[in-house]
Amino acid sequence: MSLHYRRVSMLLAATALIVSLSGCAFGTVDNADNQSPSGSSTTSEPSGEITVFAAASLKAPFTTLAEKFEAAHPGTTIKLSFAGSADLVTQLTAGAPADVFASADTKNMSKLQDADLVADTPVDFATNTLEIAVPPANPAAVNSLADLVEPGLKLVICAPQVPCGAATKAVEESAGITLAPVSEESSVTDVLGKVTSGEADAGLVYLTDIKSSGDKVRGIKFPESSAAVNIYPITTVSTSKNKALADAFITSITDAAGQKVLTDAGFGTP
Repeated sequence: MSLHYRRVSMLLAATALIVSLSGCAFGTVDNADNQSPSGSSTTSEPSGEITVFAAASLKAPFTTLAEKFEAAHPGTTIKLSFAGSADLVTQLTAGAPADVFASADTKNMSKLQDADLVADTPVDFATNTLEIAVPPANPAAVNSLADLVEPGLKLVICAPQVPCGAATKAVEESAGITLAPVSEESSVTDVLGKVTSGEADAGLVYLTDIKSSGDKVRGIKFPESSAAVNIYPITTVSTSKNKALADAFITSITDAAGQKVLTDAGFGTP
């Protein structure tokens, strides 16, 4: 092979390499076409439907938050199911379909984690404390925690296995008293219902339940309530069929706007 022929061959090979590299460059341009004008990757809006299992004490703020979320994200539906946290965990472990779980305490969230039904690490998003609820006229003249042990008083509290019941037990132990309720309920809303209906002289419920009840009950604060501050965690359920929407709804609970709705309802920040 002559020197001239070898030079021609080398020139052709270099030309082929340049063309090949140009092809790679065109591929990069194609990827850039998938970016937004600002240069960030395009993200799709959440859509579809999810079911949220939430503690009964969250009914008022979560109803508001779900309505706000649906208005901000057309095409989404947030179905809410409220009950005692222990009952909700029982339903989830039995196979009930849900996408988000918001508990009124960390104990019941731990049960869901133990059952491998948690998709992500739970996030604490609110706190709550107990208060005494009495009918507006307060016929039994209840003014303190110590008054709840008076003979003949019709007292209603939550059962020990639900968060408000566990908090009641902690308050009892801290104050050194023993309550003798006429009834133990499976959710805090059931306790509140017994007071608002006049079936009970007093009940131990959350501060937020009294606030949401308006003038249906009178709330009586007591210093011993600081012995039991419930922390509320939330997470996406591992069996969720729409994790993107579930995660987006949880973000709306934990961001500044969601936290304001909760604090307006009387919840504390974790």
